[in-house]
Amino acid sequence: MHKTLSAAYRFVAAHRPHRVTLGLAACAALFAVVAQAAETHAPDLKAAVAEARPAPEPTYTLVWEGIDVDADGAGDFANPTGFEVRAHDDFGYGEWGASRDGGAREHEGVDYVGFAGQDVMAPIAGQVTRMGYAYADGAHKYVEITNDTTGYVARVFYVDAEVAIGETVALGQKIGTLKSLQARYPGITDHVHLEMMKGGARFDCARVIVSRWEKEVAV
Repeated sequence: MHKTLSAAYRFVAAHRPHRVTLGLAACAALFAVVAQAAETHAPDLKAAVAEARPAPEPTYTLVWEGIDVDADGAGDFANPTGFEVRAHDDFGYGEWGASRDGGAREHEGVDYVGFAGQDVMAPIAGQVTRMGYAYADGAHKYVEITNDTTGYVARVFYVDAEVAIGETVALGQKIGTLKSLQARYPGITDHVHLEMMKGGARFDCARVIVSRWEKEVAV
């Protein structure tokens, strides 16, 4: 293709002394040569353009997994909402140990972001051993699940419960829907507050519910 274009340029250059009278003819000849070259080399041009086009940016999905504590090859914990940990808003951060009440105490759970009315899943398998209220107004319930086999206890706050005390639930089973906190804390990011315990002591849920970014595979 480059040789063809060079020939066209040489043609125009050779006729430069007569550019006033031959200018239009030279341009026409040049255009004809370029058109012919473009048609001849169209597949090569398309291939070159395709090669030069940048590859699309990969897409990643946040995946949550529970660790396996009973050595059966399957995870024993689950994120109750499936979403990320609450980031900073006017009421603080949602991770374990975040400051509360101006530093007077630390957050003893992990807040998993959600939206009002969404399904809330059991973070562990076990039996519903207690249900109560997070606040004295009775507007926001919590559900406690105990697994006697592993020794873990989970309390899931801000749930409109659809289970009863004594009921056995499976890991990841729906236990209710998320109750919005907007009436009590206007502007807060709605979430589920999860407390995990073993031997009566609370610990960071991030130790047993871990996240990773997984690259999506194009179909």
